[in-house]
Amino acid sequence: MNKLKLYSELARPFTLLPPALGVISGAVSAWGAHQTKAPVTWELIYPILLGTAMAAVLNAANNAINQIYDLDIDRVNKPSRPLPSGRMSLTEAWSFTIVAFVIANILAFLVSPVGGRECFWIVLFTTFMCWIYSAPPLWTKRRGIWANITIAIPRGVLLKVAGWSTVKTVMDAEPWYIGTVFGLFLLGAASTKDFADIEGDKAGGCHTLPIDYGVKAATWIMAPFFVIPFMLIPIGVYAGILTGNAMLLNLLGSVLVVYGCYTVWLLVRNPDELATTENHPSWTHMYQMMMLAQIGFALAYVF
Repeated sequence: MNKLKLYSELARPFTLLPPALGVISGAVSAWGAHQTKAPVTWELIYPILLGTAMAAVLNAANNAINQIYDLDIDRVNKPSRPLPSGRMSLTEAWSFTIVAFVIANILAFLVSPVGGRECFWIVLFTTFMCWIYSAPPLWTKRRGIWANITIAIPRGVLLKVAGWSTVKTVMDAEPWYIGTVFGLFLLGAASTKDFADIEGDKAGGCHTLPIDYGVKAATWIMAPFFVIPFMLIPIGVYAGILTGNAMLLNLLGSVLVVYGCYTVWLLVRNPDELATTENHPSWTHMYQMMMLAQIGFALAYVF
């Protein structure tokens, strides 16, 4: 039981819900797109369940490999985690990581709706992105804006497209447009986690926004990404790219823009607080905005 608890800590289970929800939201959006709702049968639900499990397992693998290569940094920033505290060995962490990556890719391979193996190829590429973010030689986590890019593409753009692929082919502009909304949001919002980690990141040679530009300037660099991406939702409706319920999509876009402005206010009113508070409210709101957007898109394609 102690080992299971350790592996659970390594996986960081509270971070597994957003990607799982992202796949479900993408799948529901695909189901309701173009007003072509197929009958809800086991044949429809089964690949969605596989995709949902895949997203959670893949994120667990990503969390684990990140902690392996961030061991020196975590000794400063998060010493109570399993590896820096000495409660888990690197061998155990590597075993968990490899098994989780393999299981995630097997689950993706088993998802084979109309589009064939599209989900598998997306997840295989995402696995590569996880590697280059956390591990040498590229180690994009330590390379400034490249860290944000290698978070935004798999966790924003491709997550939605992977969810879509469990129901329909991704050879359609709509899933990529939706993914772009989430990708642009994460391109800036992903940096909220870097402010409290400045000390350890500096020691580990990382180049994050707050390290390279200072806390105040980094805050203003991030701010537009909490608002502008969600303006694309009503634009997509108007252009005919988004085919869900127009009223609900426009409402969703408006709510997220207002929510984003509020989060920006939290960021800029006292930027230095970001670097001294371990769990700043803006970090919580970033996750809540992501969850609201996922649920909102799903509802807009159901009704």
